[in-house]
Amino acid sequence: MGPREQLRAGNLARRIPQLLVGLIGYGACVMLLVESGLGAASWNVLAEGVAENTGLSFGWTTNLIAAVVLLAWIPLREPPGIGTVLNVMIVGAAADATAALLPDLDSLGARIVAFVVGLVGFAFFDALYLGAQFGSGPRDGLMTGLVHMTGKPVAAVRTGLDVVVALVGWSIGGTLGLGTILISLCTGSLVGAVLPWVTVRVEHNGPPTDCRQVDCDPTRATATMIDDPRGWPHRKAWGASGIFRATDDER
Repeated sequence: MGPREQLRAGNLARRIPQLLVGLIGYGACVMLLVESGLGAASWNVLAEGVAENTGLSFGWTTNLIAAVVLLAWIPLREPPGIGTVLNVMIVGAAADATAALLPDLDSLGARIVAFVVGLVGFAFFDALYLGAQFGSGPRDGLMTGLVHMTGKPVAAVRTGLDVVVALVGWSIGGTLGLGTILISLCTGSLVGAVLPWVTVRVEHNGPPTDCRQVDCDPTRATATMIDDPRGWPHRKAWGASGIFRATDDER
């Protein structure tokens, strides 16, 4: 769905607040992971490295990287949504605000707590803003665009992208630790567990296709792994549209 369709899809009284809370919480949890010093998500490793070399704040760097990634959607023909644009504007600002409010994490125990809370919150708020169905963030859109272009499975594209981004970030000063591996291993499962409970049902009158965007029951759509012609499992099948995809048989 494009921005106009997203606004016409209904249930805005719930979807808009959910989107904003999700993006703000997501940015806050990103900073918790970074400040824990135990390793951050791959894109945050890159943002930390760029910030170290440019003198920009982590939040501003996050927003700038998101904007650059968004440009990559053009050749990939991924349509941005309202949530995509707000992601670029809000996540970095929320991360900087959290850094200003967060006390020093001097002890290992405090850092572990910050990491665990950050990891769980990172997945929860990611699912929350995706579930509002206003479109995914720039990085998720890059991933799904590459899946469409290459025909490779989501797992292969996501893992390859994460590894490359994390290594580039580490090479320029970002923190790469055990936490980075844990985030990569756990986030997908955590988001998949939360997403069915926070996805808002919307109306969509798109043209019929073999694998189309539909208003389906998200708990059923994510309960099992469904093969898609384009190679992704429906349990994690959110893309630039932010809408669950289901085959005609599954509807």
